[in-house]
Amino acid sequence: MRSLDEADRKLVVVRGAGDLATGTILRLHNAGYKVVALEVENPTVIRRTVSFAQAIYDGIMTVEGVTAEKGCLDSIPDILSRDHIPVLIDPDMSILDRYHPAVLVDAIIAKRNLGTYRSMAPFTIALGPGFIAGQDVDAVVETKRGHSLGRIIYSGSAIANTGIPGMIAGYASERVIHSPVAGVFNGHRSIGDIVSKGDVIADVSGTPVAASIDGMLRGLLSSGLYVPEGFKIADIDPRGADADYLTVSDKARAIAGGVLEAVDHFLNR
Repeated sequence: MRSLDEADRKLVVVRGAGDLATGTILRLHNAGYKVVALEVENPTVIRRTVSFAQAIYDGIMTVEGVTAEKGCLDSIPDILSRDHIPVLIDPDMSILDRYHPAVLVDAIIAKRNLGTYRSMAPFTIALGPGFIAGQDVDAVVETKRGHSLGRIIYSGSAIANTGIPGMIAGYASERVIHSPVAGVFNGHRSIGDIVSKGDVIADVSGTPVAASIDGMLRGLLSSGLYVPEGFKIADIDPRGADADYLTVSDKARAIAGGVLEAVDHFLNR
């Protein structure tokens, strides 16, 4: 493990830039930390309007007044100098060979460890299940909706993944849509659209995908991506016009608060 003296005390590297990761990135950035996000070549986020991962496709992405830019290892200092968030295609974390962050956050939300270890930074945090605090990482932040959402765990694991989405307005699994077949995804509607149950919102290699409930289309995968059968491709918010698809969710904010508290506690103890 690198010592804190060797690390940049203000630099935080976050693996992942989906909607939950973006809530954490925003909170850390607004608290004065220099944040760099790492993504894969073709991110499969569905809540694209509140995900810095969209910068991988568009080159730039702004969420709640904070802008992220697609970059590379060499461009990190320049992007940070503009008070922006560098988003790199770097799933293998080659960034750690050149930069020495004080904190590494695994926010991939894969429900399993895809290669984050305590030795990678003076302080390591993981979001959700799949990690053991005190063994794989230094701290885990609970991601399951409920009383413990956002709680910091320094010994043990987060609540195990149930595979059932959290309840919103009386709907859980019904509000998430999965691909009926393997193939190339093509969206027919836009995030923010109000849809009715049965409306065709997309197709996968020609197989139509219908809305599962009435509500607002809050999440939709980027067109042109190949998806396996059963892959999550859309999310409908049953609150309809009352839903907010342009700001991070209450869940993301709660998780981000836990991450910021853990980081501050580590650096100021």
